[in-house]
Amino acid sequence: MFDFGFSELVVIAVVALIVVGPERLPKVARTAGHLLGRLQRYVSDVKSDIKREMQLEELKALQQQVEQQARELESSMRGEAAKIEADVNKTVAEVKSGVTVDPDRMPGAEPSGAGGSAAVAGPRPVTHVAEGPVTPAPVSLAQQGDPASAGREPAAVSTARSEKA
Repeated sequence: MFDFGFSELVVIAVVALIVVGPERLPKVARTAGHLLGRLQRYVSDVKSDIKREMQLEELKALQQQVEQQARELESSMRGEAAKIEADVNKTVAEVKSGVTVDPDRMPGAEPSGAGGSAAVAGPRPVTHVAEGPVTPAPVSLAQQGDPASAGREPAAVSTARSEKA
């Protein structure tokens, strides 16, 4: 703040000693120290207030920038959503115009023809029912390449043939 050298401080101390006197000099020095401390605190408070205001201004500018970007994003998203909705509506309209509903082919609908038959036109599901127990086919060891068992039938096959006979 101020540039005081050592010689200047000595001159000020000698003048203060002559003017104030040796009895009151410690009290005056203490008071001067308190005043200088208050002055330093005041200056630091002003500096911190200025710094805080500058940060507040920066934050406000940043907040405005973020809000602007959010508005731009929202408007672009709304535009894209409107485009998608229009495409979906167009596709739905195309599908509706391309599909014709024949009431005779609806499941559970009675035919409107003059024949009056109870059969519903269209494919019916096919169900397969096994007639008796299903067992896997026996595999001969000779088929698998075992030379020792060539010419012999597996036990399951020979017992099944003997039961038929």
